[in-house]
Amino acid sequence: MKNYDIVIIGGGPAGLAAAVSAKRNGIDSILILERDKELGGILNQCIHNGFGLHMFREELTGPEYAQRFIDQVNALGIAYCLNTMVMDISHEKVVTAMNRTDGLLEIRAKAVILAMGCRERSRGALNIPGYRPAGIYSAGTAQRLVNMEGLMPGREIVILGSGDIGLIMARRMTLEGAKVKVVAELMPYSGGLKRNIVQCLDDYGIPLKLSHTVVDINGKERIESVTLAEVDATGKPVPGTEEEYSCDTLLLSVGLIPENELSSGMGVQLNNVTSGPDVNESLETNIEGVFACGNVLHVHDLVDFVSEEAKTAGKNAAAYVKGERSAGGGREIRLKPMDGVRYTVPISIDTARMSEDLTVRFRVGAVFRDCYVSAYFDGERAVHTKRRIMAPGEMEEIRLTKEQLLKYPDLKAITVKIEEA
Repeated sequence: MKNYDIVIIGGGPAGLAAAVSAKRNGIDSILILERDKELGGILNQCIHNGFGLHMFREELTGPEYAQRFIDQVNALGIAYCLNTMVMDISHEKVVTAMNRTDGLLEIRAKAVILAMGCRERSRGALNIPGYRPAGIYSAGTAQRLVNMEGLMPGREIVILGSGDIGLIMARRMTLEGAKVKVVAELMPYSGGLKRNIVQCLDDYGIPLKLSHTVVDINGKERIESVTLAEVDATGKPVPGTEEEYSCDTLLLSVGLIPENELSSGMGVQLNNVTSGPDVNESLETNIEGVFACGNVLHVHDLVDFVSEEAKTAGKNAAAYVKGERSAGGGREIRLKPMDGVRYTVPISIDTARMSEDLTVRFRVGAVFRDCYVSAYFDGERAVHTKRRIMAPGEMEEIRLTKEQLLKYPDLKAITVKIEEA
Protein backbone atom coordinates (compact mmCIF):
# COMPACT_ATOMS: atom_id res chain seq x y z
CA MET A 1 0.00 0.00 0.00
CA LYS A 2 1.45 3.34 -1.11
CA ASN A 3 0.43 6.53 0.67
CA TYR A 4 -0.02 10.01 -0.80
CA ASP A 5 -1.55 13.16 0.59
CA ILE A 6 -3.52 13.87 -2.59
CA VAL A 7 -4.33 11.47 -5.44
CA ILE A 8 -5.76 13.05 -8.60
CA ILE A 9 -7.75 10.85 -10.99
CA GLY A 10 -7.15 12.14 -14.51
CA GLY A 11 -4.23 13.94 -16.15
CA GLY A 12 -6.20 16.27 -18.41
CA PRO A 13 -6.53 20.04 -17.99
CA ALA A 14 -8.48 19.73 -14.71
CA GLY A 15 -6.13 17.20 -13.11
CA LEU A 16 -3.00 19.11 -14.13
CA ALA A 17 -4.26 22.48 -12.84
CA ALA A 18 -5.47 20.90 -9.58
CA ALA A 19 -2.07 19.25 -9.04
CA VAL A 20 -0.16 22.50 -9.66
CA SER A 21 -2.49 24.39 -7.32
CA ALA A 22 -2.17 21.78 -4.54
CA LYS A 23 1.63 21.81 -4.83
CA ARG A 24 1.76 25.60 -4.66
CA ASN A 25 -0.43 25.48 -1.59
CA GLY A 26 2.06 23.41 0.36
CA ILE A 27 1.43 19.74 -0.51
CA ASP A 28 4.45 17.76 -1.71
CA SER A 29 2.98 14.24 -1.74
CA ILE A 30 0.79 14.30 -4.89
CA LEU A 31 0.13 11.60 -7.49
CA ILE A 32 -1.71 11.98 -10.81
CA LEU A 33 -3.16 8.79 -12.33
CA GLU A 34 -3.82 8.99 -16.09
CA ARG A 35 -5.14 6.13 -18.24
CA ASP A 36 -3.75 7.49 -21.54
CA LYS A 37 -0.15 7.25 -22.71
CA GLU A 38 0.48 10.99 -22.16
CA LEU A 39 -0.74 13.87 -20.04
CA GLY A 40 -3.03 16.52 -21.49
CA GLY A 41 -6.27 14.63 -21.95
CA ILE A 42 -8.61 15.63 -24.76
CA LEU A 43 -6.57 18.78 -25.47
CA ASN A 44 -3.98 16.69 -27.33
CA GLN A 45 -6.39 16.18 -30.23
CA CYS A 46 -7.77 19.76 -30.21
CA ILE A 47 -5.25 21.31 -32.60
CA HIS A 48 -7.41 24.36 -33.34
CA ASN A 49 -6.75 27.66 -31.58
CA GLY A 50 -8.95 29.62 -29.18
CA PHE A 51 -7.63 28.25 -25.88
CA GLY A 52 -6.01 30.29 -23.14
CA LEU A 53 -7.56 33.70 -23.76
CA HIS A 54 -8.75 33.96 -20.14
CA MET A 55 -5.96 32.01 -18.42
CA PHE A 56 -2.88 33.21 -20.33
CA ARG A 57 -4.21 36.28 -22.19
CA GLU A 58 -3.10 34.77 -25.49
CA GLU A 59 -4.53 32.43 -28.09
CA LEU A 60 -3.17 28.86 -27.97
CA THR A 61 -3.96 25.50 -29.54
CA GLY A 62 -5.11 22.66 -27.30
CA PRO A 63 -1.69 20.92 -27.15
CA GLU A 64 0.03 24.26 -26.43
CA TYR A 65 -2.41 24.99 -23.59
CA ALA A 66 -1.89 21.51 -22.10
CA GLN A 67 1.90 21.84 -22.41
CA ARG A 68 1.86 24.99 -20.26
CA PHE A 69 0.50 22.92 -17.36
CA ILE A 70 2.57 19.81 -18.15
CA ASP A 71 5.71 21.98 -17.95
CA GLN A 72 4.56 23.28 -14.55
CA VAL A 73 3.89 19.73 -13.29
CA ASN A 74 7.38 18.64 -14.36
CA ALA A 75 9.05 21.77 -12.96
CA LEU A 76 7.34 21.24 -9.59
CA GLY A 77 8.32 17.55 -9.50
CA ILE A 78 4.76 16.24 -9.23
CA ALA A 79 4.58 12.46 -9.65
CA TYR A 80 2.30 10.88 -12.25
CA CYS A 81 1.57 7.41 -13.64
CA LEU A 82 0.57 7.02 -17.30
CA ASN A 83 -1.23 4.06 -18.91
CA THR A 84 -2.80 3.50 -15.50
CA MET A 85 -6.48 2.60 -15.20
CA VAL A 86 -8.21 3.32 -11.90
CA MET A 87 -10.54 0.42 -11.15
CA ASP A 88 -12.08 1.51 -7.87
CA ILE A 89 -12.01 4.14 -5.14
CA SER A 90 -13.26 3.08 -1.73
CA HIS A 91 -15.22 5.26 0.66
CA GLU A 92 -12.05 5.38 2.80
CA LYS A 93 -10.13 6.90 -0.17
CA VAL A 94 -8.14 3.79 -1.08
CA VAL A 95 -7.55 3.89 -4.84
CA THR A 96 -7.18 0.60 -6.72
CA ALA A 97 -5.45 0.99 -10.09
CA MET A 98 -3.72 -1.19 -12.68
CA ASN A 99 -0.96 -0.82 -15.24
CA ARG A 100 1.44 -3.09 -17.12
CA THR A 101 4.52 -2.08 -15.15
CA ASP A 102 3.30 -2.41 -11.58
CA GLY A 103 0.29 -4.66 -12.00
CA LEU A 104 -2.38 -4.01 -9.39
CA LEU A 105 -1.77 -0.94 -7.22
CA GLU A 106 -3.40 0.12 -3.97
CA ILE A 107 -2.89 3.73 -2.98
CA ARG A 108 -4.18 5.32 0.21
CA ALA A 109 -4.94 9.04 -0.10
CA LYS A 110 -5.76 11.66 2.50
CA ALA A 111 -7.70 13.54 -0.20
CA VAL A 112 -8.89 12.57 -3.68
CA ILE A 113 -9.58 14.98 -6.56
CA LEU A 114 -11.89 13.61 -9.25
CA ALA A 115 -10.88 14.98 -12.68
CA MET A 116 -11.90 12.22 -15.10
CA GLY A 117 -13.50 14.52 -17.68
CA CYS A 118 -16.47 13.49 -19.81
CA ARG A 119 -17.40 11.21 -22.69
CA GLU A 120 -19.56 11.58 -25.78
CA ARG A 121 -23.11 10.32 -25.99
CA SER A 122 -23.26 7.44 -28.48
CA ARG A 123 -25.70 6.48 -31.24
CA GLY A 124 -27.19 3.85 -28.94
CA ALA A 125 -28.62 6.63 -26.74
CA LEU A 126 -30.43 8.26 -29.68
CA ASN A 127 -32.67 5.43 -30.96
CA ILE A 128 -32.13 6.36 -34.61
CA PRO A 129 -33.71 3.66 -36.81
CA GLY A 130 -31.80 2.01 -39.66
CA TYR A 131 -28.97 -0.47 -40.12
CA ARG A 132 -25.60 -0.25 -38.39
CA PRO A 133 -23.26 0.38 -41.34
CA ALA A 134 -19.66 1.58 -41.27
CA GLY A 135 -19.14 5.33 -41.38
CA ILE A 136 -20.87 6.46 -38.17
CA TYR A 137 -18.53 8.15 -35.69
CA SER A 138 -18.76 10.40 -32.71
CA ALA A 139 -17.30 13.81 -33.54
CA GLY A 140 -14.53 13.31 -30.96
CA THR A 141 -13.49 10.00 -32.50
CA ALA A 142 -13.33 11.62 -35.94
CA GLN A 143 -11.27 14.45 -34.43
CA ARG A 144 -8.75 11.98 -33.04
CA LEU A 145 -8.56 10.08 -36.34
CA VAL A 146 -7.91 13.23 -38.37
CA ASN A 147 -5.69 15.20 -35.97
CA MET A 148 -3.67 12.43 -34.29
CA GLU A 149 -3.84 9.33 -36.51
CA GLY A 150 -3.75 11.10 -39.89
CA LEU A 151 -6.83 9.24 -41.16
CA MET A 152 -9.91 10.58 -42.97
CA PRO A 153 -13.24 9.07 -41.83
CA GLY A 154 -14.94 9.98 -45.11
CA ARG A 155 -15.46 12.48 -47.90
CA GLU A 156 -19.19 13.37 -47.79
CA ILE A 157 -20.21 14.32 -44.27
CA VAL A 158 -23.45 14.93 -42.41
CA ILE A 159 -23.21 16.06 -38.80
CA LEU A 160 -25.98 15.50 -36.26
CA GLY A 161 -25.80 17.85 -33.29
CA SER A 162 -24.33 21.33 -33.03
CA GLY A 163 -22.14 20.91 -29.97
CA ASP A 164 -18.76 22.61 -30.12
CA ILE A 165 -16.90 19.46 -31.21
CA GLY A 166 -19.35 18.94 -34.08
CA LEU A 167 -19.03 22.57 -35.22
CA ILE A 168 -15.23 22.44 -35.06
CA MET A 169 -15.16 19.16 -36.99
CA ALA A 170 -17.36 20.67 -39.71
CA ARG A 171 -14.57 23.18 -40.33
CA ARG A 172 -11.79 20.61 -39.88
CA MET A 173 -13.28 18.15 -42.37
CA THR A 174 -13.81 20.97 -44.88
CA LEU A 175 -10.18 22.06 -44.56
CA GLU A 176 -9.11 18.44 -45.18
CA GLY A 177 -11.04 18.38 -48.46
CA ALA A 178 -14.30 16.72 -47.42
CA LYS A 179 -17.73 18.11 -48.28
CA VAL A 180 -19.87 18.79 -45.21
CA LYS A 181 -23.44 18.71 -46.50
CA VAL A 182 -25.35 19.92 -43.44
CA VAL A 183 -25.33 20.19 -39.64
CA ALA A 184 -28.67 19.16 -38.11
CA GLU A 185 -29.72 20.13 -34.59
CA LEU A 186 -32.72 18.70 -32.72
CA MET A 187 -33.19 21.79 -30.56
CA PRO A 188 -34.37 25.20 -31.84
CA TYR A 189 -30.98 26.64 -30.81
CA SER A 190 -27.36 25.56 -31.20
CA GLY A 191 -25.60 23.71 -28.41
CA GLY A 192 -22.26 25.36 -29.22
CA LEU A 193 -20.59 28.71 -28.74
CA LYS A 194 -21.73 31.53 -31.02
CA ARG A 195 -18.16 32.13 -32.19
CA ASN A 196 -17.94 28.51 -33.38
CA ILE A 197 -21.15 28.84 -35.41
CA VAL A 198 -19.70 31.89 -37.15
CA GLN A 199 -16.13 30.64 -37.60
CA CYS A 200 -16.87 26.98 -38.40
CA LEU A 201 -20.18 27.06 -40.30
CA ASP A 202 -20.97 30.55 -41.60
CA ASP A 203 -17.44 31.22 -42.85
CA TYR A 204 -17.52 28.01 -44.91
CA GLY A 205 -21.11 28.16 -46.14
CA ILE A 206 -22.18 25.06 -44.21
CA PRO A 207 -25.95 25.09 -43.51
CA LEU A 208 -27.26 24.64 -39.96
CA LYS A 209 -30.76 23.19 -39.74
CA LEU A 210 -32.29 23.80 -36.32
CA SER A 211 -35.23 21.70 -35.10
CA HIS A 212 -34.12 18.85 -37.39
CA THR A 213 -32.90 15.34 -36.70
CA VAL A 214 -31.88 12.12 -38.46
CA VAL A 215 -34.89 9.82 -38.82
CA ASP A 216 -33.25 7.09 -40.94
CA ILE A 217 -29.79 5.79 -41.82
CA ASN A 218 -29.54 4.13 -45.22
CA GLY A 219 -26.93 1.60 -46.29
CA LYS A 220 -25.91 -1.83 -45.01
CA GLU A 221 -22.14 -2.24 -45.40
CA ARG A 222 -21.31 1.49 -45.52
CA ILE A 223 -23.60 4.42 -44.88
CA GLU A 224 -24.99 5.73 -48.18
CA SER A 225 -27.36 8.48 -47.06
CA VAL A 226 -29.34 9.82 -44.13
CA THR A 227 -32.87 11.14 -43.97
CA LEU A 228 -33.45 14.37 -42.05
CA ALA A 229 -36.83 15.62 -40.89
CA GLU A 230 -38.09 18.68 -39.07
CA VAL A 231 -39.29 18.11 -35.51
CA ASP A 232 -42.15 19.75 -33.62
CA ALA A 233 -42.04 21.36 -30.17
CA THR A 234 -42.07 17.91 -28.52
CA GLY A 235 -39.13 16.66 -30.61
CA LYS A 236 -41.22 14.34 -32.81
CA PRO A 237 -40.58 14.29 -36.59
CA VAL A 238 -43.11 16.20 -38.70
CA PRO A 239 -44.47 13.97 -41.53
CA GLY A 240 -43.77 15.32 -45.00
CA THR A 241 -40.62 17.26 -44.05
CA GLU A 242 -38.17 14.45 -44.83
CA GLU A 243 -35.04 15.24 -46.89
CA GLU A 244 -32.41 12.72 -47.99
CA TYR A 245 -28.71 13.63 -47.99
CA SER A 246 -26.20 11.32 -49.67
CA CYS A 247 -23.10 10.82 -47.52
CA ASP A 248 -20.46 8.26 -46.61
CA THR A 249 -20.01 9.49 -43.02
CA LEU A 250 -22.30 10.59 -40.19
CA LEU A 251 -20.68 12.41 -37.26
CA LEU A 252 -22.56 12.57 -33.94
CA SER A 253 -22.13 15.60 -31.69
CA VAL A 254 -25.10 15.00 -29.44
CA GLY A 255 -23.89 15.85 -25.98
CA LEU A 256 -21.25 15.07 -23.38
CA ILE A 257 -21.71 13.09 -20.17
CA PRO A 258 -19.43 13.45 -17.11
CA GLU A 259 -17.41 10.26 -16.53
CA ASN A 260 -18.70 9.34 -13.08
CA GLU A 261 -18.72 5.55 -12.78
CA LEU A 262 -15.89 5.72 -10.23
CA SER A 263 -17.67 8.52 -8.36
CA SER A 264 -20.97 6.66 -8.03
CA GLY A 265 -19.11 3.46 -7.10
CA MET A 266 -17.58 5.15 -4.06
CA GLY A 267 -20.89 6.66 -2.97
CA VAL A 268 -20.59 10.21 -4.33
CA GLN A 269 -23.99 11.86 -4.67
CA LEU A 270 -24.63 12.79 -8.33
CA ASN A 271 -26.76 15.62 -9.69
CA ASN A 272 -29.72 14.63 -11.88
CA VAL A 273 -29.20 17.56 -14.25
CA THR A 274 -25.41 17.65 -14.70
CA SER A 275 -24.73 13.93 -14.10
CA GLY A 276 -21.75 15.19 -12.06
CA PRO A 277 -21.24 15.27 -8.28
CA ASP A 278 -23.11 17.65 -6.02
CA VAL A 279 -20.45 19.85 -4.42
CA ASN A 280 -20.26 22.58 -1.80
CA GLU A 281 -18.42 25.93 -1.92
CA SER A 282 -15.06 24.07 -1.62
CA LEU A 283 -15.92 21.79 -4.59
CA GLU A 284 -16.08 18.97 -2.05
CA THR A 285 -18.54 16.12 -2.60
CA ASN A 286 -20.73 14.53 0.06
CA ILE A 287 -17.70 12.36 0.99
CA GLU A 288 -15.29 14.33 3.16
CA GLY A 289 -11.93 14.86 1.49
CA VAL A 290 -13.17 13.97 -2.01
CA PHE A 291 -13.23 16.94 -4.41
CA ALA A 292 -14.34 17.25 -8.05
CA CYS A 293 -13.50 19.72 -10.83
CA GLY A 294 -13.67 20.16 -14.59
CA ASN A 295 -15.91 18.25 -16.95
CA VAL A 296 -16.44 15.39 -14.50
CA LEU A 297 -18.30 17.94 -12.35
CA HIS A 298 -20.25 19.66 -15.13
CA VAL A 299 -19.53 20.11 -18.83
CA HIS A 300 -17.70 23.38 -19.51
CA ASP A 301 -17.61 25.44 -22.69
CA LEU A 302 -14.09 26.84 -22.17
CA VAL A 303 -11.04 24.99 -20.85
CA ASP A 304 -9.90 28.20 -19.13
CA PHE A 305 -12.85 27.84 -16.74
CA VAL A 306 -11.92 24.18 -16.17
CA SER A 307 -8.45 25.32 -15.05
CA GLU A 308 -9.85 28.05 -12.80
CA GLU A 309 -12.20 25.57 -11.13
CA ALA A 310 -9.40 22.99 -10.76
CA LYS A 311 -7.16 25.54 -9.05
CA THR A 312 -9.88 26.05 -6.48
CA ALA A 313 -10.25 22.29 -5.94
CA GLY A 314 -6.48 21.88 -5.54
CA LYS A 315 -6.26 24.75 -3.06
CA ASN A 316 -9.15 23.42 -0.96
CA ALA A 317 -7.81 19.84 -1.03
CA ALA A 318 -4.45 21.13 0.19
CA ALA A 319 -6.13 23.04 3.04
CA TYR A 320 -8.07 19.89 3.95
CA VAL A 321 -4.92 17.74 4.10
CA LYS A 322 -3.06 20.34 6.20
CA GLY A 323 -5.98 20.67 8.59
CA GLU A 324 -6.23 24.38 7.86
CA ARG A 325 -9.80 24.32 6.64
CA SER A 326 -12.54 25.52 8.94
CA ALA A 327 -14.85 22.80 10.22
CA GLY A 328 -17.71 24.96 9.00
CA GLY A 329 -20.30 26.89 10.89
CA GLY A 330 -22.96 24.24 10.71
CA ARG A 331 -25.19 26.60 8.71
CA GLU A 332 -25.69 25.42 5.16
CA ILE A 333 -27.09 27.82 2.56
CA ARG A 334 -28.69 25.95 -0.34
CA LEU A 335 -28.68 27.28 -3.90
CA LYS A 336 -31.91 26.71 -5.81
CA PRO A 337 -32.00 27.05 -9.62
CA MET A 338 -35.35 28.29 -10.99
CA ASP A 339 -37.04 29.96 -13.98
CA GLY A 340 -34.60 29.16 -16.76
CA VAL A 341 -31.55 28.24 -14.64
CA ARG A 342 -30.97 24.49 -15.01
CA TYR A 343 -28.44 23.95 -12.19
CA THR A 344 -25.81 25.68 -10.10
CA VAL A 345 -22.29 24.67 -9.09
CA PRO A 346 -21.96 24.61 -6.11
CA ILE A 347 -25.31 23.54 -4.67
CA SER A 348 -24.54 24.71 -1.12
CA ILE A 349 -22.40 27.27 0.71
CA ASP A 350 -20.98 27.37 4.22
CA THR A 351 -19.88 30.95 4.89
CA ALA A 352 -17.36 29.79 7.50
CA ARG A 353 -15.47 27.83 4.83
CA MET A 354 -15.92 29.99 1.72
CA SER A 355 -13.24 32.35 0.44
CA GLU A 356 -13.83 36.10 0.28
CA ASP A 357 -15.66 35.71 -3.03
CA LEU A 358 -17.30 32.72 -4.71
CA THR A 359 -18.10 32.09 -8.37
CA VAL A 360 -21.41 30.29 -8.91
CA ARG A 361 -21.56 28.76 -12.40
CA PHE A 362 -24.72 27.64 -14.18
CA ARG A 363 -26.36 27.06 -17.56
CA VAL A 364 -29.73 28.21 -18.81
CA GLY A 365 -32.35 25.97 -20.41
CA ALA A 366 -33.32 28.18 -23.36
CA VAL A 367 -32.27 31.29 -25.28
CA PHE A 368 -32.99 34.51 -23.35
CA ARG A 369 -32.56 38.06 -24.71
CA ASP A 370 -32.36 41.34 -22.81
CA CYS A 371 -32.87 39.69 -19.45
CA TYR A 372 -31.50 39.73 -15.92
CA VAL A 373 -29.77 37.12 -13.78
CA SER A 374 -31.17 37.54 -10.28
CA ALA A 375 -30.28 35.97 -6.95
CA TYR A 376 -32.78 36.14 -4.11
CA PHE A 377 -31.64 35.75 -0.52
CA ASP A 378 -34.68 34.17 1.20
CA GLY A 379 -36.99 36.22 -0.99
CA GLU A 380 -34.99 39.48 -1.05
CA ARG A 381 -33.33 40.27 -4.38
CA ALA A 382 -29.61 40.78 -3.78
CA VAL A 383 -28.16 40.30 -7.28
CA HIS A 384 -29.72 41.72 -10.47
CA THR A 385 -27.35 41.66 -13.47
CA LYS A 386 -28.31 42.61 -17.03
CA ARG A 387 -27.53 40.17 -19.86
CA ARG A 388 -28.03 40.96 -23.53
CA ILE A 389 -28.29 37.32 -24.58
CA MET A 390 -27.97 33.97 -22.80
CA ALA A 391 -27.91 30.56 -24.49
CA PRO A 392 -27.62 26.94 -23.29
CA GLY A 393 -24.31 26.49 -25.13
CA GLU A 394 -22.51 29.07 -23.00
CA MET A 395 -21.80 28.82 -19.29
CA GLU A 396 -22.89 31.72 -17.12
CA GLU A 397 -21.77 32.85 -13.68
CA ILE A 398 -22.54 35.17 -10.81
CA ARG A 399 -20.19 36.17 -8.00
CA LEU A 400 -21.12 36.18 -4.34
CA THR A 401 -18.99 37.63 -1.56
CA LYS A 402 -18.62 36.50 2.03
CA GLU A 403 -19.29 40.07 3.16
CA GLN A 404 -22.56 40.02 1.23
CA LEU A 405 -23.72 36.72 2.77
CA LEU A 406 -22.74 37.62 6.33
CA LYS A 407 -25.26 40.46 6.21
CA TYR A 408 -27.96 37.77 6.27
CA PRO A 409 -27.24 35.73 9.44
CA ASP A 410 -30.45 33.70 9.09
CA LEU A 411 -30.12 33.02 5.37
CA LYS A 412 -31.13 29.46 4.42
CA ALA A 413 -31.56 29.55 0.62
CA ILE A 414 -30.37 31.52 -2.41
CA THR A 415 -32.63 31.30 -5.47
CA VAL A 416 -30.96 31.93 -8.86
CA LYS A 417 -33.35 32.73 -11.71
CA ILE A 418 -33.71 34.51 -15.05
CA GLU A 419 -36.03 37.52 -15.15
CA GLU A 420 -37.31 39.38 -18.18
CA ALA A 421 -36.20 42.98 -18.57
